[in-house]
Amino acid sequence: MNKPWAVVKHVRVAGPALVGALLEERSIRYIEYPMYESPDLPSITDIGGLAVMGGPLHDTDDFPYAHLPRERTLIRETVTAGLPMVGICLGAQLLATAFGSEVFRGRPETGPGRVTVTEDGARDPVFGPVGSDLPVVHWHQDTFDLPVGAVRLASSPMYENQAFTIGRLAYGFQFHAEMSRDQLPMMQAEMPEGTAPSGEHMDEVEAVGRKMVGSFLDLAEG
Repeated sequence: MNKPWAVVKHVRVAGPALVGALLEERSIRYIEYPMYESPDLPSITDIGGLAVMGGPLHDTDDFPYAHLPRERTLIRETVTAGLPMVGICLGAQLLATAFGSEVFRGRPETGPGRVTVTEDGARDPVFGPVGSDLPVVHWHQDTFDLPVGAVRLASSPMYENQAFTIGRLAYGFQFHAEMSRDQLPMMQAEMPEGTAPSGEHMDEVEAVGRKMVGSFLDLAEG
């Protein structure tokens, strides 16, 4: 991969975390695109992969967030071109709507939790190696229908579509597995009172997240 990855950020506190760390460990360059500072996005011809992070925006808020339609276009172009793409939280919702699905409001799902890997997920090269019951951080109240042709990889009791894939190299994670103890102070400051996970839970999340992101990057480099 000679071209840098693009990391799209929607708020300062929601950075690439383990995604960025593992890209760096593999000497894969990446460039952050902070949508809260500038609406600029790269051309599909200039990137080697795409990561779209989370944030408190709603995928239906094209006004005043005029960059969201442009993000969906970039996501669709990335996936269609066969480049690796991962969307986390809002990024997963944008991946779903980029391929024709609807996002809708549900009940808040916030704090430490777990997701159950589906039968399809157990056969998936990213989810299969990490087990059937995964520790994660939940931090959302929107969800989505699966796009046509997508494969559900994980669910929770509250939300059926916690993770999915479109094709071989595009993944959407509604939950957060890209975080570690390093993000704990941010979560304690930003999450609703009493919902931030413990350090021990974050150690479990990081162990799973490293395996999942590592397997995803193995696919991307394969």
